[in-house]
Amino acid sequence: MQNSNAPGATVAFVGLLAANTILGSIMPMLIILGGLAGLLLAPSPALATLPPSVQTFAGLVVTGPFSLLMGRHGRRVGFLVGGLAAMAGGAVGVLALVWSSFALLCLAHALLGAALACYLYFRFAAAEAVSTDWQPVAISLVLTSGLVAAFVGPQVFIWTKDLFEPVPLAGAYAAITAVTLVGLLPLLLVRAPRPVATSNRPEFDRAALATILARRPVLAAVLAGAVSQGVMVLLMAPTPLAMTGYGYSEAVASDVVRWHVVAMFAPSFFTGFLIRRFGTVPIITTGLALSISSALVAASSVSVHHFYVALVVLGIGWNFGFIGATSLLASAISPQERAVVQGTNDTLVALAATLCVFASGAIVTGFGWTELALSSLPILAVALLWVLVPGRRPRDT
Repeated sequence: MQNSNAPGATVAFVGLLAANTILGSIMPMLIILGGLAGLLLAPSPALATLPPSVQTFAGLVVTGPFSLLMGRHGRRVGFLVGGLAAMAGGAVGVLALVWSSFALLCLAHALLGAALACYLYFRFAAAEAVSTDWQPVAISLVLTSGLVAAFVGPQVFIWTKDLFEPVPLAGAYAAITAVTLVGLLPLLLVRAPRPVATSNRPEFDRAALATILARRPVLAAVLAGAVSQGVMVLLMAPTPLAMTGYGYSEAVASDVVRWHVVAMFAPSFFTGFLIRRFGTVPIITTGLALSISSALVAASSVSVHHFYVALVVLGIGWNFGFIGATSLLASAISPQERAVVQGTNDTLVALAATLCVFASGAIVTGFGWTELALSSLPILAVALLWVLVPGRRPRDT
């Protein structure tokens, strides 16, 4: 771990924060673009959510390889590769709309999903740039970049979506490429330490990995992170489709998503300090409880006010659960275990998100919004009980 007092540590952290802020602004753009472009090009309305589903699946596939790449060559190299994937994805998205190719649109979102998966490692890079005591704060502050993204991303979408008229939405994909190029520049400030070898052996064997994952703090962190991410995607991804299905305009649905993203990241200004004050387990527990409350609100009514409240509470719950889980994992593993364990963790998180995004479309179209909200409750209850039940509760940090 890099010493927070070492020369260049502050500059490195600022570079990471700036890069993540700019690069992260494409995330809310993709929430809007995935469904709209899919509906525009899909051969059937039932396939409209396939591009964001492919995006999530691509993140699942590349999460582990990105962690190993960073473990071998360093964080900066990994982020540069992720940025190149985003630039390529934006360019392919433009071609998909110009040529009216649904297959190319899916390829574009696969590349963009790979980039988003890579960007998740900014939180671990930030933790490694500071001392142990300040890791929760560093993780939390890096995730505040999502608050900027919540406002910047949709606005960039509005400004650019019609740049290539009469081809709709192509300008927004081009903007993704341009924004990514700008976002890679702050990485020039990052001088990360050389990666620590994961083991003296040629490879980190499965038995050793299983032993690490069986440790209570590690297992609790992985479970809490996967459930927080999965349930958030389960309820967020089909929200625009559900709201338009109930007669609300696309503008209102987009505004609900905007405030959901704000709620996901605004608490990051103080979540790290709350973890330092109360510990990781209480914050994780609070996050899971808030997610349960969100599902209950969503299931109770389909009024516009219930959509707003449910998605805002869901965002806050994700913030507490995900940052708490990340902090717990960062403190529970050694430098030698980072690359493999972080990669496994984010692969499982991506797997949960992939399963949930595929399930969300099927449940909403086959059963309805209320049933979708209720389906999340057993998942959240299991995770909450795992953290709280005596004998299974991880030692707090």
